Amino acid sequence: MSRFHSYINTAEQLILNFKGETPLAIFLRSFFSTNKKYGSKDRKQIAALCYNYFRLGHAMANIPIKKKLLAAYFLCENEPSDLTNNLMPEWNHLMAEDLDKKIMVLEDQFTPEQIFPFKEFLSAGIDSNEFSRSFLTQPDLFLRIRPKNKQSVLKKLEKSGLSYQLNDDCIILPNAIKLEDHFSIDREIIVQDQNSQKVFDFFKSHNIDVERSSIPVWDCCAASGGKSILLFDILNQHIDLTVSDIRPSIILNLHQRFKKAGLKEYKYFIADVEKKEFEHPFLESGIIICDAPCTGSGTWARTPEELYLFDPSTIERYATRQKNISTNVIPYLKKGGLFIYITCSVFKQENEEVVNVIKEKFDIELLEMKVLKGYNKKADTMFVAILKKN
Repeated sequence: MSRFHSYINTAEQLILNFKGETPLAIFLRSFFSTNKKYGSKDRKQIAALCYNYFRLGHAMANIPIKKKLLAAYFLCENEPSDLTNNLMPEWNHLMAEDLDKKIMVLEDQFTPEQIFPFKEFLSAGIDSNEFSRSFLTQPDLFLRIRPKNKQSVLKKLEKSGLSYQLNDDCIILPNAIKLEDHFSIDREIIVQDQNSQKVFDFFKSHNIDVERSSIPVWDCCAASGGKSILLFDILNQHIDLTVSDIRPSIILNLHQRFKKAGLKEYKYFIADVEKKEFEHPFLESGIIICDAPCTGSGTWARTPEELYLFDPSTIERYATRQKNISTNVIPYLKKGGLFIYITCSVFKQENEEVVNVIKEKFDIELLEMKVLKGYNKKADTMFVAILKKN
């Protein structure tokens, strides 16, 4: 048996054994750590086969795994290879063709619309066909250049010889680059998706006066703190920041990241803000950031196994959590303050419908609401709404 058939057999067994208890990346890392016989090229090839398989989502559901693995590899990879030459030589010369031509080759077995069969749940304005096709391409890596670091970062980029694109302070790179070899992460650059960098563009397009005093800001679902650092930078460090999360380990990691980022003065607490009995230990906030827990469906092109395993009933559970969190934290918003609701979801039940509930429950004005589409530019798709308390 050739090593290429061995790759297919191994990938098939991994797919059969993968149940989603851990992310696919961790699952594969654990497998290769236990099975030392696989060299770096073997690991890369097997991992690519697995990821590409899950990129087909719910398409080709009745096709045998081995056949689907080859079809997925054909659709998602862009260069002829020894694997395709040995296992599907009739397709090898087509590997570099555009996606439409490849889809035509498989038209009797595959249509892109089957990848994401949940279009009735999508937020307004999202093109379901384009969104489905986006899963066949791995998203790019995006970096945000922090203030006063642009020239030094650009010099490092030129010295590195890396191929990149620059869009204002956003650097676009291919994946699988060891950033720590080139940059001081969190100090001079932040690893942050292109659309995640845009969630506070409202502050750039409106005249927000923060020069005289710091605005009290509460990031109520802080996680890794990326949104806090972003607003800290956009508002020229003029924020009196409080962060909270339900997980002590997350707050511990956040402390380390804030230290690297030079964010020294802030308050923090650990709480489950979804529970009614929750109480904020500090003063009212002028801005509340609610980067709500969600399905993460706007990021599934990075973790396609989540699309493959997705149960639509999950949407309702997350929407309930989002409504509870919003209802519990908005009372801590000052009159005239801004509530910023963010998800990385494409589902209207987690997006527009949550905003509608907020508007019904509170004397609050919707200033801006939009879907930040990423599926047409190899980025994440996100949702943001800005509301002002009357």
